[in-house]
Amino acid sequence: MNPFAEIIATMARIGYMKPGPGTWGSAAAVPLFWILHETLGVAGVLVGTVVAFIAGLWATGEMTRGSDNHDPSEIIIDELVGMWIALIPVSIGSAMAGAPSTALWPAWPTAFLAFRLFDIWKPGPVGWADRRGDALGVMLDDVIAGVFAALVVVVMAGLYHGVIR
Repeated sequence: MNPFAEIIATMARIGYMKPGPGTWGSAAAVPLFWILHETLGVAGVLVGTVVAFIAGLWATGEMTRGSDNHDPSEIIIDELVGMWIALIPVSIGSAMAGAPSTALWPAWPTAFLAFRLFDIWKPGPVGWADRRGDALGVMLDDVIAGVFAALVVVVMAGLYHGVIR
């Protein structure tokens, strides 16, 4: 096994944590996202997400090459990518408001919970991507779950700021 691919795919071995390595990976993605947003802004978040996807696709392919298991539980780089996508509205919202990203705190747990829900439940296109049985499917199901979660964040922010407040 390629040790560099393992470090990427397992997010520096966080993927070996039990129980629920996907949840551990999603949780670890949150502070990494915050650091990325605070240091490089929205553009850095977008570029970082694309780079993580490409690196994750390569690492997942390396880790699963020749294996019957196309999506071992220790591969969690896909959770990082999906979680970062779910948090993109936080980055954009904080930049647009000129506010610290931490001021949008309800969006952080909303993104986390929505992403975990879609990643575990695997509705519609999330499940389709998961059933592909290849490295792209491993990455893509979390990308789609992240997009669904990001939409939940946007809708909840709209409800909060437009209706409740």
